[in-house]
Amino acid sequence: MPPKIRGMSANSTLKRFTLMLSGEDFLDNDVQESLDGAPANGLPHERFLLGAKLPIAPVLLLGQSDQAFDPSLSIACLQPVHFHATRDHLVLLGQSQVNLTASESAQLLQAALPFIEEDFESPLLFNGGNDWFIQAGPFTSLATHSVDQAHGRNIDWWMPRDTDQEGIAKRWRKLQNEIQMLWHVDPTNEERTARGLPSINSLWISGIGKLQDVQTPKPLQEVKMLCGSHPLLPGLAKYLGITHQEQLDPSQLINTFAWLDQAESIWSILTQALIDKQLDEIELIDFPKGKLRQRIFKIGDLYKRSWKIWNKPTMRSWQEIAE
Repeated sequence: MPPKIRGMSANSTLKRFTLMLSGEDFLDNDVQESLDGAPANGLPHERFLLGAKLPIAPVLLLGQSDQAFDPSLSIACLQPVHFHATRDHLVLLGQSQVNLTASESAQLLQAALPFIEEDFESPLLFNGGNDWFIQAGPFTSLATHSVDQAHGRNIDWWMPRDTDQEGIAKRWRKLQNEIQMLWHVDPTNEERTARGLPSINSLWISGIGKLQDVQTPKPLQEVKMLCGSHPLLPGLAKYLGITHQEQLDPSQLINTFAWLDQAESIWSILTQALIDKQLDEIELIDFPKGKLRQRIFKIGDLYKRSWKIWNKPTMRSWQEIAE
C-alpha cells in the first residue's frame, strides 16, 4: 500500500515525526542560466519554511540575537564571500567553503562598516559573526538570493535585481565594488593569501524581508521541537515559541520536525520507533523536481509486498523511500 499524501486524514493526537529533505532548483545551472528572466525565487525548502516573501534575514537575526526588533522592519543580511574567477565568469563560494574565521570576519567588517552604514543610511543592527544584519533601507526592494542557492554558480545570474524601483541594483553594485577594492588591500586578506587561502573579495546581500512576512507551513504549526543545524532553524523555533536542538534525541521523537544533512542516518531509528509503537507515523517532506511532496508513512508502508504469498514482506530501503 503506498504512503498517504498529506491532507487525506488529520489527527492531532497521533504520535508523528516529521522529516524534511533539502530541495534543489529544478533546472540545472546550464539550462537555467540560458533562460531569459530572473532565476527561481529561493530554494524549495526556503519557500516552504518561510513563505513566498522569503524573509530569511530577520529569521536568521532572531535566531542569532536576543535583542528585540520591530517585526515590520525590513532587514538585510550581509555576508563576506569569495568570488572565484573562471575563464569567463565568477563563481560564488560561501564562507564554509573558504574557512573564514570569526576574527577575520570581524576585521573585514571593521574596515567596511563606515561604507555600509553610509549607503544603508542606518547603523548595523547586529554582528552575528559571519552574518551581518542591517535595516535594508534604500535596498529594501532588491530581489536577492541566499548564498545556499547561489554558491558554486555564475554570479551574473544570481546578482541582486531591481523590482519596482530602478537603479537600486546599480547602487548596490557600486557599494559592493567599493568594498571589494577596500578588502583587496586589507591585511586580513594578505595574511590569508600568504597561508594559501582564498581571499574574501566581495560582500553578498540576501534575505531581505520582514519578520511579520513569515508564513508558517502547517507541519511547523503542529510540532513542539525543531531539530537540525541549519541556521534558519533557531530563529524559526524562537518565532514559533518552541524548542530547537541540533542533534536528534531518539527519546524525543514525538511532534518533532527535523531537517538534517544526513537524513538517511536516522531512518533506522525512525522505522524502529514505528515498529515499537513509539511513533504512529512518519511524515516525509521533500521536493522532487522542485515541487513540494508530503507523504505519511505508517508501519505497513515500510514493507514491500510480493505477489508470491509464500514470501515474507521485506522492508523498503531508504533509497526506495526517498525516490
